[in-house]
Amino acid sequence: MNYYKLPAGVQDILPGEYYNLSLLEDRLKEKFRKAGCRFVRSAALEYYDAFAEIRNRVPQRDMFKMTDGDGSLLVLRPDMTLAVSRIAATRLKDARVRLAYVGEVWNNAEGAGNLSQREVLQAGVEFLGESGAFSDAFAVAFAVECLKETGLDDFTVDVGHVGFFKGLLSGAGISEADTERLRACINAKDGIGAAMLLKNSGVSGRAAEALQALPSLFGGEEVLARAEKLTDDPTALGALEHLKKVHALLKEFGCEKYVSFDLGTVKSLSYYSGILFTGLTGALGAPVLSGGRYDMLADDFGKHIPAVGFAMGLKRILMALERQGKVRAPAPPDAVLLVKAGGEKNAYAEYLRLTGEGKVVDLYAGGFEEGLAYAKEKGAKAVLAADAKGVKRI
Repeated sequence: MNYYKLPAGVQDILPGEYYNLSLLEDRLKEKFRKAGCRFVRSAALEYYDAFAEIRNRVPQRDMFKMTDGDGSLLVLRPDMTLAVSRIAATRLKDARVRLAYVGEVWNNAEGAGNLSQREVLQAGVEFLGESGAFSDAFAVAFAVECLKETGLDDFTVDVGHVGFFKGLLSGAGISEADTERLRACINAKDGIGAAMLLKNSGVSGRAAEALQALPSLFGGEEVLARAEKLTDDPTALGALEHLKKVHALLKEFGCEKYVSFDLGTVKSLSYYSGILFTGLTGALGAPVLSGGRYDMLADDFGKHIPAVGFAMGLKRILMALERQGKVRAPAPPDAVLLVKAGGEKNAYAEYLRLTGEGKVVDLYAGGFEEGLAYAKEKGAKAVLAADAKGVKRI
């Protein structure tokens, strides 16, 4: 076995990549802070039951499991929104709070676009205790702001509503298992697979036609008008009416050019309760942002808290920025300080003085010529040399 290799789906972060990820984190943290968010960091280890035995459970096959010393089954945190909902329901008194986080989640779920990751670095926000069209529109607009803040300039946010799909299903009489299969087909834009499943489930007529149309219901505002003609179901029509209100607000916010509709984006039916949105960029064949409304999620932990939020995949965003040529090289040191024999004390004193002024200083103890070559390689703004007499600029 090659012990220096890593398991599939995880990777080391090297200096250049770490530098750019840190820049992303810093920009987004400041953006979150200015939106009134307070930061939390949930435990990386949780009890298996907290994710597997609730109504909005995470499939057990998607979780990394281990056994505690007392025999209890533990998991590495598989979902940040569930973890934050648990914190809000069990640890916080505030009825309305905006929470933000940066941290990893671990899962075995297959990734999109051949970008499977089992250790995922996310930055996200959860607006708890907020509801209504304005709250949803603000969440989408804030997602647009955050994507712009990362430096991406080629992206769209696709917006849908889980209520439309639920409404179309209400009279179809499809089993829970077939509903999940149908959801997967529609998400994959697999119209043929959806048609075959509906036929085998005995669904026909207008209900079948509407469900089969879902993969093609994406585009501009006209999508909502097309969708209205497909059904008389009050839940489905209510979802479309809500999206119209959200869209009207997004127009007023100046976000319309970044937003499109996709009624065929159907995420987990138990997890989400309303609006859904996904951030996509032409530089990458996978989502870089995912969010929506989940008013019933905190109920699993003993408190009803309406909420909407989103998470951003920082590694995917960085990959997109790399493909757009928008990553930065780490800044060169302000000075390389060459340490000559007998000058150690003076070198260290100068190092303390300069770093105290906020300068980046690279101490080099070795041959003088090698030190000059090292300083040139690093692109140092200044080269200093310290000996027993003091420090001078080269």
